[in-house]
Amino acid sequence: MAGPQCCELPPPRDHPPVGVGRLDAFHDLTAYVTGSPEAKVAVILISDVFVFEYGYRKLADKVAEAGYYVVVPDYFNGDPYVPDQSNIQDWLKNHSPEKGFEDSIKIIEVLKSRGISSIGAGGFCWGAKVVVELAKGEDLKAGVLLHPSRVTVDDIKAVKVPMAILGAEIDRSTPPELVKQFEVILSEKSEVDSFVNIYPGVAHGWTVRYDETDETAVANAEVAHKKMLEWFKQYVV
Repeated sequence: MAGPQCCELPPPRDHPPVGVGRLDAFHDLTAYVTGSPEAKVAVILISDVFVFEYGYRKLADKVAEAGYYVVVPDYFNGDPYVPDQSNIQDWLKNHSPEKGFEDSIKIIEVLKSRGISSIGAGGFCWGAKVVVELAKGEDLKAGVLLHPSRVTVDDIKAVKVPMAILGAEIDRSTPPELVKQFEVILSEKSEVDSFVNIYPGVAHGWTVRYDETDETAVANAEVAHKKMLEWFKQYVV
């Protein structure tokens, strides 16, 4: 279940959008898209429970520079979680990862109709559950889970595509002990390549919700961003 850490350090509500991409429609969802529309490979970045653009536009642009067409959907249709306005469990009733999975299938259909031949996905907190559901099928070439939330041992047992899991040492939602269980399960699946690492000294959310004036926080986030991109470069081709 989503825990208190998932709801800590919400982004500023009035942050200005920063990115070189644009907004596009995917069925009934709006998404930030960036990268060449001529690209044949794509990456879907699936956000945490907060504003889908915050922290993700710049990261999407970075992934696009590697040659990918990058899509960051607004799975919440303009209704992100706001800590002082709603209870997280009540909010999840209308914004479940299961609904996110269904929406992702529609997004993948649109991408394939546009000539995309290979798709990867990175999921952050809430979004990691969506990615692991996609990884149980044949729609993705690879997935990356960054400080996942709500992901279970049974989910990992069902993974069929190369999977990287980037966990945090200080994480009450998915503690290191659970991440290590994921690692053991994946290591026993000889047909699925995997990478699992627990990053020391960082907390849940460290890859997208960090103080950009804090050099250490920025450096820690960039380590995870680099590993995610390396994983996509290896398998989403």
